Amino acid sequence: RRQAVQPTAAAKTDDALRQVPGFTLFRRSGSRSANPTSQGVSLRGVGASGASRALVLDDGIPLNDPFGGWIYWGRVPRVAIDRIEVVRGGASDLYGSGAMGGVVQFIRRTNDDVAFETSAGNEGTGTAALFAAMKRGDWNGSIDADFLTTSGYILVQPSQRGSVDVDADARHTTLEAAIRHSGSFLRLSHYSESRNNGTPLQINDTAIRQIAAGTDMRIGAGSLLLRGYGSDQDYHQTFSAIGADRNSERLTVDQRVPSSGRGGSLEWFSTIGRNVLVAGGDARQVKGASDELQFAAINGKITRSDVSGQQRNAAAYVEDVATFSPRVTLSAGIRFDAWRNFDAQRNGAPLADRSDDAWSPRVTILVHASDRLAFTAAAYKSFRAPTLNELYRNFRVGNVQTLANESLGAEHLSAIEFGVRSGPLRLTMFSMSTDDTIANVTLSSTPALITRQRQNLGSSRSRGAELDADQRLSRHWRLSAGYLFCDASVTSGDLTGKRLPQVPRDTATLQLAFTPPRGSAGIQARWSSMQFDDDINQLPLRSYAVADLFASYPIAPRFDATIAIENATNRRVEVSATPVLTLGTPRTIRVGVRYGNAH
Repeated sequence: RRQAVQPTAAAKTDDALRQVPGFTLFRRSGSRSANPTSQGVSLRGVGASGASRALVLDDGIPLNDPFGGWIYWGRVPRVAIDRIEVVRGGASDLYGSGAMGGVVQFIRRTNDDVAFETSAGNEGTGTAALFAAMKRGDWNGSIDADFLTTSGYILVQPSQRGSVDVDADARHTTLEAAIRHSGSFLRLSHYSESRNNGTPLQINDTAIRQIAAGTDMRIGAGSLLLRGYGSDQDYHQTFSAIGADRNSERLTVDQRVPSSGRGGSLEWFSTIGRNVLVAGGDARQVKGASDELQFAAINGKITRSDVSGQQRNAAAYVEDVATFSPRVTLSAGIRFDAWRNFDAQRNGAPLADRSDDAWSPRVTILVHASDRLAFTAAAYKSFRAPTLNELYRNFRVGNVQTLANESLGAEHLSAIEFGVRSGPLRLTMFSMSTDDTIANVTLSSTPALITRQRQNLGSSRSRGAELDADQRLSRHWRLSAGYLFCDASVTSGDLTGKRLPQVPRDTATLQLAFTPPRGSAGIQARWSSMQFDDDINQLPLRSYAVADLFASYPIAPRFDATIAIENATNRRVEVSATPVLTLGTPRTIRVGVRYGNAH
């Protein structure tokens, strides 16, 4: 809830969510400094490439990029969020392909209120966010806005820097308008972002326009939820080759990626006796292209290359939640998805159409042994279909070139988990096996260029234990802590025995929050063990521990002064090795003001 989100130093939502054990982006860097294509979210170590293995929803509307699956975390203004719900573990039985590893859902504020916050700090960082809502009878309207700019920092570690290394700056702007009436809503939004990715010739910018609508209505003894959305996106990025001494750079590719997505869903649920029945379906169509200008190294000759395609999917599901007694609840559900890739071409030559389908069953039991002790068990299957980005778009990060693969198949996950809950403690043990894992597989490696390709590398397994504790110490003090042990490795194929890249074995989080009626304070700490940046486990990233501090103090009615310190001890965080080592955000300090009801 807002009580947990407000007293955090994080300037962006993904940084605040790092306090959830097992929540990771593809690389350790947050969305303030990372390329958007590496901002796919994974939970419990399910993920071996930049695409999300978790579905991110905004009041039921998918936020995952329709072309690539990654997330633009600035699209939902933090000040407009009422709470964030995180489901760890596969949820394809209800949500389909995007939810192979879990779900993150933003629930919006709908109260009649005005909230505003702004801050400024070192590295030229400035933020501003607005939520303004007004209610008249059954009508409710709101305007939301979010702005962030930063001059950034040099990503490359000092010992490897050259004259081409410059600050990685970034800025984004979100503008939204929504109207609601009797359970229905209509929202229009525009998001723009631009970045410099650490050298003069490496830039990217994005513009997203979306319309979303929905309604919740009563039908007899049940309820029906309808959602629909459409978005158009323009994405632009340049890639370069950098000299071994990092004192020279040449443009290699200028890439433009227009894409669009259309979709809708319906869900019906009703209580019949001791049973809650849920049934629904959804459909989506995505269209995208990658238009490239490729610049030859020797004579500078420019070659045009283009690839495009469409993907269409449809699904239906049903679930029954049965209460056999006040202490025993059993739920069972199944979903069927079918999708088709079609109308694809590369440089005018048609590519083969492909189609596939997947069944996603789930069974869960909850037993309350006493008022303070409960046991859970679940078995399920999930899946993820490859995105158009993985099928058709090449990209380059540093001296690592990653090739697309139009022959990719879907990933399929099978899992079991057992849990126990006692008061504020929750322990979950899990084992998840993924067949046809999609990963960036190394094809060749030289000092000047590492070439990889997206491939179904075989099978992988993620197993471990997750411990959470959330205890209110007093009326105004709350302590939250979490620990995740996750052994994620390849179990079949050419890389058998290798650990999955970007997945640490151990992570721990701690948050102490003080939230009186006015003002707030908090400390957030997280620790992560070492992890590998590559599929063949030759590029390790060291363990790290960071702590963030936040405090707000009332200065006038409904006005608070704020201070936020991220990475307070200025610890070195190794983010990626491409193979040049890049670092995470150093200590940043922001001061600001906040207006409105923070709690």
